[in-house]
Amino acid sequence: MSTENLPQTPEQPARKPRVAVVFGGRSSEHGISVVTAGAVLKAIDRTKYDVLPIGITRDGRWALTADEPERMAIVDRRQPSVEQLAESAEGGVVLPVDPADREVVYSEPGSVPKALGEVDVVFPVLHGPYGEDGTLQGLLELSGIPYVGSGVLASAVGQDKEYMKRVFTSFGLKVGPYVVIRPREWELDESAARKKIIDFAGEHGWPLFVKPARAGSSIGITKVDDLSGLDEAIVTAQAHDPKILVEAALRGREIECGVLEFEDGPRASVPAEIPPPDAHAYYDFEAKYIDSTPGIVPAPLTDEETAEVRRLAVEAFDAASCEGLVRADFFLTEDGEFVINEINTMPGFTPISMYPQMWQATGVSYPELVDRLVQAALRRSTGLR
Repeated sequence: MSTENLPQTPEQPARKPRVAVVFGGRSSEHGISVVTAGAVLKAIDRTKYDVLPIGITRDGRWALTADEPERMAIVDRRQPSVEQLAESAEGGVVLPVDPADREVVYSEPGSVPKALGEVDVVFPVLHGPYGEDGTLQGLLELSGIPYVGSGVLASAVGQDKEYMKRVFTSFGLKVGPYVVIRPREWELDESAARKKIIDFAGEHGWPLFVKPARAGSSIGITKVDDLSGLDEAIVTAQAHDPKILVEAALRGREIECGVLEFEDGPRASVPAEIPPPDAHAYYDFEAKYIDSTPGIVPAPLTDEETAEVRRLAVEAFDAASCEGLVRADFFLTEDGEFVINEINTMPGFTPISMYPQMWQATGVSYPELVDRLVQAALRRSTGLR
């Protein structure tokens, strides 16, 4: 029997992968996370992906938010918030607890929960604690949902500057002098903890940089020129993290390098240089995000220096078992040696941020960068890998 004249069943069009862009969060970097999300939402290819924006409020509620990137910008030096974008003051988004089910549900008090559909990958653009530090990554692992960026261990190592430095040292990467004051030390004997810092200054000299051990975007950091400013700097850092890190000042140039995961492994971008900002004592939060102090891309380095910093950036990426992306920050000292300062597993990701700028100069546009990160996440499974 011929089938030529039988009605044909039309093929169902393949469903586009659905990307949940998760942003905001409980850290002091909440506003910058919202700005980053706006840039990602604007750049992601809507012909290729369905997109679901989910904001986390400052008190930890997962909110369904408007898909309106133009509202996610710094205006008159004021940062945006998830609270301004949430579709409801009480509604909440819930991820699946069964790894076999990727259905996301939205509920409001007094209403029947509404299914928002399956999510194929999460793009978490959170900075700092409760998002960049392995906590969200652990939740997504339990939910069985692939996600952009590093896993639990690498995210935790990348957030805690003490253990980051310990890992780098164990892999032979050079780090600058530092000392850590843990909460228990401060609680048991403040004077002994303070003396520990003063002794460190006696050995390495002033100025020192006092910073929260587990925060980013240069928030809570103080450059301390002498003993008179130490106590205030400690209070400022402890307002963001009870564990503080004190670093000796390194004389040299600030050099950054981006690492991106390609199909054949991680590659490094051309590096950038962060010149000393005119209106700021160092490259602090306002210099980065409010005044948008420009970096020099590519950095004016010799071919040998460029090759070396790119090699070290990939080495740092591998040392911390990172995935997806990393920005590695170095000092090029006066004797020509690269000293790694830190890595960021979810670096500033607005189009004016250094990470996208470095990749733009390397030949990867911002929309392509977003696409490559989503594709890398879709290639990976959750769980041990």
